[in-house]
Amino acid sequence: MRTKLIAGNWKMHGSKPFIESLMKGMTEQLDASLESDVLVCPPTIYIPFVESLIGDHKIALGGQNLSEQAQGAYTGEVSGDMLKDNGCQYVIVGHSERRSLYGEMDVLVAHKVGKAIESELTPILCVGETLEQREKGTTMQVVQQQLDAVIDALGIDALQQVVVAYEPVWAIGTGVTASPEQAQEVHSAIRAHLRDKNAQIAEEIKILYGGSMKAANAEELLAQPDIDGGLIGGASLKADEFIAICKIAG
Repeated sequence: MRTKLIAGNWKMHGSKPFIESLMKGMTEQLDASLESDVLVCPPTIYIPFVESLIGDHKIALGGQNLSEQAQGAYTGEVSGDMLKDNGCQYVIVGHSERRSLYGEMDVLVAHKVGKAIESELTPILCVGETLEQREKGTTMQVVQQQLDAVIDALGIDALQQVVVAYEPVWAIGTGVTASPEQAQEVHSAIRAHLRDKNAQIAEEIKILYGGSMKAANAEELLAQPDIDGGLIGGASLKADEFIAICKIAG
């Protein structure tokens, strides 16, 4: 049975006082018996600070991005080994904002997934379509292409070490959420696509939903058979909201 994973992507938000307050609110409400896995992905510069605030609580730590290079003269970049060295267990790869704002193409994303695995990090591979692509009816074509770029580069077995996050780009930060049925349809199609390549991996891989999940809609979304958690944006910056989603999942 797949354990639910609730991952908070803080994006470029926060300051030390804000993060201290947020983590205090989270840890005070976090039940040790919670059955879902909980993950926070702060801005890179705050990762060591957040690690110090997690203490013994059942919260994993992740990065929001990593370099496709292992080391070298790459000013401003952060390698997978550096994230690992600072307590990270996960890293988000190929987020729609990285793809759209910074021009990350499928081949580069696949290379980053490989680097994450080499650094013993679990990559959260983001896939999803824009509103224009959905309206054209090419959602699954787009998503499969993004998945296949990784499979072609690394092999299907690499996905044993990957979490997939379906993020409909049209539902990120817009307040619009895919209906539970829309989300389940894509999640099910992703699993079916992977099943054609390796049935065991398809059944075991976690597929998160990443499009404006919040406490008000989490129960319906997480009740869908192929939705294994959430990649949470804005709601992860509110302790009460984020922990409420974690408890629904758990």
